[in-house]
Amino acid sequence: MRKKAKRDLTIEQQLARGPLDLPYLALVLLLTAIGLIMLLSASYASAYYNLDAVDTGGNPYYYFLGQLKFAIAGVVIMYVVSKFDYQRWRLLSVPALAGSIFLLLLVFTPLGRSSNGARRWLDIGFSFQPSELAKVAVVLFFAASLSKRKDQIKAPPKKWNRRTRRGRLGEFAENIGLLELIPYALILLVILFLLYKQPHMSGMILVCSGAAAVLFASGIRLYWFVGGGSLVAAALVFLITQTEYMTARIQSWLDPLSDLQGDGYQLWQSQIAIGSGGLLGLGLGNSRQKYMFLPEEHNDFVFAIVCEELGLIGACLIIVLFALLIIRGYWLALHARDRFGSLLIVGINTQLAAQVICNIGVVTGALPTTGISLPFFSYGGTALVVQLAEVGLILAVSRQIVAPKVE
Repeated sequence: MRKKAKRDLTIEQQLARGPLDLPYLALVLLLTAIGLIMLLSASYASAYYNLDAVDTGGNPYYYFLGQLKFAIAGVVIMYVVSKFDYQRWRLLSVPALAGSIFLLLLVFTPLGRSSNGARRWLDIGFSFQPSELAKVAVVLFFAASLSKRKDQIKAPPKKWNRRTRRGRLGEFAENIGLLELIPYALILLVILFLLYKQPHMSGMILVCSGAAAVLFASGIRLYWFVGGGSLVAAALVFLITQTEYMTARIQSWLDPLSDLQGDGYQLWQSQIAIGSGGLLGLGLGNSRQKYMFLPEEHNDFVFAIVCEELGLIGACLIIVLFALLIIRGYWLALHARDRFGSLLIVGINTQLAAQVICNIGVVTGALPTTGISLPFFSYGGTALVVQLAEVGLILAVSRQIVAPKVE
């Protein structure tokens, strides 16, 4: 009976029933569990004393219980997504991109909500950040489109009339790959502009990192990345030197003591927390900086509490877990069944790597403050669910790496 049932399955169904990649799954679940424990420790005081704008009712477990619910929902969604044949996401890539742009536009309507000078949230009965969906949609669309690139290269090149200036320019643009990049550049500029208006600098960084990774892995010529990187660097220098706010931010990053009552306060308190942890830490739950000293201690700066309570050794072990997760992700990309699955993992995995590097860099003072969270650790239900759903996509690809034989 089992053999007969197996024969009745389509090839796609049999492929989608392959085994999950257990090392990757174990690392994700381990980081999620550690993240929940550290969130409980970091948020205990602020929830008890009701320090934030959120009314916690003095419940010290308020943030932890909220995050736990999203973690359970995220794990369920991760499993459901992993059971889907990831090839179906090709057809959904365009609607997903269009939907994410629509949601980003809704942020600027009365449905949008502001916090700390940024308008990033939608409130439709529950609050979430559309940027979390946009960064996945960009990777999905780029991977679906660029996975066909090998077939497109085999097509005969367009014949240009070299007797006209337009023809010569068109031929030159095609030869250097400019015409191929224009649609992707336009889509990226639209999304980056909407994120810039929120403003959402960390969202822009993650969208760019995922898009650039997919473009690079698809074989786009290297000089486009050199040119694009130069333009981004020039734009950053211009913004820093011509904007008083950005200049002050950079100054407080380089010398936090120069503005301890302003932008330098958070970074200085973070460095105190990291230094207080020493080699072995103060012990789980024994942080002192979480008691009304370090702002955003359960959000963007939760890693500072990790360093204070677990010390250098504990912090390094967590960094090693993230490193193993990222390395395993790229291993899965190299062994993916097809080009689409490989590009999909590369984009998601690079976004995860960029987020971890930027957050730890900000918390330790190696990078200016950007408001970027630490995956699986920082408080935020939407972000955690989306991260686990992304993991589900990677696991769906991993199911087909060792495909069962079709009878």
